[in-house]
Amino acid sequence: MKKIIFIVSTISVLLSLNYCSGPKSDETLNIKMSQTREPVSPYIYGQFIEHLGRCIYGGIWAEMLEDRKFYYPVTDKYSPWGTQTDEFWNAGEFRILTASPWKRTGPEGKIRMTKIKPFTGQHTPEISLSPSVPTGISQEGLYLKKEMKYTGHIVLSSSGPGSKVKLGIYSGDISEIDIIEIGDIPSDYKSYLFSFFSAKELTDATIIITATGTETLRIGTISLMPADNINGFNREVLSYLKELNSPVYRWPGGNFVSGYNWRDGIGDRDRRPPRKNPAWTGIEHNDVGIHEFMDLCYLLDTEPYIAVNTGLGTVEEVAQQVEYINGAVTTPMGKLRAGNGRNDPYGVKFWAVGNEMYGDWQLGHIPLSEYVKKHISMVEAMRKTDPSIKLVGVGAVGDWSKTMLAEGGDHMDLLSEHIYCQDLPDVKAHAAQIRDNIKRVADEHRKYRHEIAGLNEKDIRIAMDEWNYWYGDYIYGELGCRYHWKDGLGVAAGFHEYFRNSDIYYMANYAQTVNVIGAIKSTKKDVQFETTGIILKLYREHFGQIPLESDGYKGLLDISVATDSAKKLLTVAVINTDSISHDFNFKLIDGKVKGVDSCYEVTNPDPMSYNEPGQARKVDINKVEWKSTDYIAVKPMTVNLYKFRLN
Repeated sequence: MKKIIFIVSTISVLLSLNYCSGPKSDETLNIKMSQTREPVSPYIYGQFIEHLGRCIYGGIWAEMLEDRKFYYPVTDKYSPWGTQTDEFWNAGEFRILTASPWKRTGPEGKIRMTKIKPFTGQHTPEISLSPSVPTGISQEGLYLKKEMKYTGHIVLSSSGPGSKVKLGIYSGDISEIDIIEIGDIPSDYKSYLFSFFSAKELTDATIIITATGTETLRIGTISLMPADNINGFNREVLSYLKELNSPVYRWPGGNFVSGYNWRDGIGDRDRRPPRKNPAWTGIEHNDVGIHEFMDLCYLLDTEPYIAVNTGLGTVEEVAQQVEYINGAVTTPMGKLRAGNGRNDPYGVKFWAVGNEMYGDWQLGHIPLSEYVKKHISMVEAMRKTDPSIKLVGVGAVGDWSKTMLAEGGDHMDLLSEHIYCQDLPDVKAHAAQIRDNIKRVADEHRKYRHEIAGLNEKDIRIAMDEWNYWYGDYIYGELGCRYHWKDGLGVAAGFHEYFRNSDIYYMANYAQTVNVIGAIKSTKKDVQFETTGIILKLYREHFGQIPLESDGYKGLLDISVATDSAKKLLTVAVINTDSISHDFNFKLIDGKVKGVDSCYEVTNPDPMSYNEPGQARKVDINKVEWKSTDYIAVKPMTVNLYKFRLN
């Protein structure tokens, strides 16, 4: 009986916290409705995808086969996987592809890589056939979903008329699916379509390609995707990207771009050459290039932000890239684009002129004095091709940013900055890192405006086009570290600092979107939002557009206040990184709350909790009931967004 009375009393206290008005705290926040900051740029909610790890290949892109164009030679020795570590970012061993994932099937010595008329790249596998012993190649580790259709194609050529090819799916030694039999293979390369239906789930399936005959067979390339792919993109991952609803995507790098030739990514997708990733491990298949990225932007209803190669790239190459993407069909590059299936110019507005060229890790790194000149020449060529584009220079707070602004300020519209934070054991300190670094960068740029003549009038704002935490083991491929709830709390604090500096931050691109230090993590089977992705989604959907000034509150909570553009809704966003609850009263100066609209909560008492694919979310957005119009209480380790209707 005493236990029942205690429970009832506790519930009554909690209800009184939610439903009663009137001062209940020693702290009061004064919200100044008539004192507004500049509107929050929608581009603050930007994203960044790079050709690295499992961000695009093995993440966004739906291709299921590794090294489908045979960058690595197929040999009798089968040892495709190696390991690597990344001590700087405190990552242990992670698996990387170091040799061909294609395994010989049949007798030894029958497969060689020929450089004579390869289908694509430097070489093509050529198989010496036997009329009685099937010989070929296989790839294991495929995941097939129950009751799912799959589609693909294979490109073949044969030196004789009697070759016969079979494709099949196996589970161990057991034949599961006979895909297709192909005969009458010509000497010129020919593409053959195939499809099959998987009636059951196979977690470690193998695709086997075997042939019989008296001559030789070449396999130019092979592709396999779930039939529900959308223009080549993974349907489920795409649905998560749509939920993020990011207004702008930066692509293709990152360090990758300083060694990337954009021409490798246009034309017949099968014929595009595979390359070693110039900046990271693994293979660049070049299956995703300009046209595919623009398709992705269309599917997501987002704006493209394309980085150009100012590392190993030339002025001519960069100018031609702008013309290819934005030029009229009557221009040489516009004509080439039309020949590849797109008549109308894409009209890309945002362009990053290089990436992190201040770092000696960057391909093509040169001293600052030389790089400023290179930047200026690149920009002049790009603007000559399309005067309407908005250009983002490479920045790094300190001498680099200051010099770029002083000497190249007439040749940029925005200046990029990057911040990455590592792990700290104290939750408050860990969560504060991103916030403090965003403020540090903003403060330095304000100083530059006073120190550099004419800079204030140019109003060159910041594009923080890479920002995130980066630490821990790479669970989801290269740079695929896991995020905990304390990282989500830190990303929320970062948004609050962007809002406080809305006059100087024009764009921010969370780095990166899928798997690679990503807001979304995927496996071959499942997809899930990270804790950081939950926060990105929360603020994008529910925070206001016009930040308001406030004062009076001296406590530990991080509070940011804004109205919508119509000034009909007031949002009070509150972050509590403490291990105990905190509360405060609030009152509006020059305004009045009409009532509660809604309240959204993200919480978990354990700052080390995390989400993972295939498991129920431990950190998620929940709509909760709240009725007080002048008082707010926040649980430990919680982010709350309270929305109030205004008179």
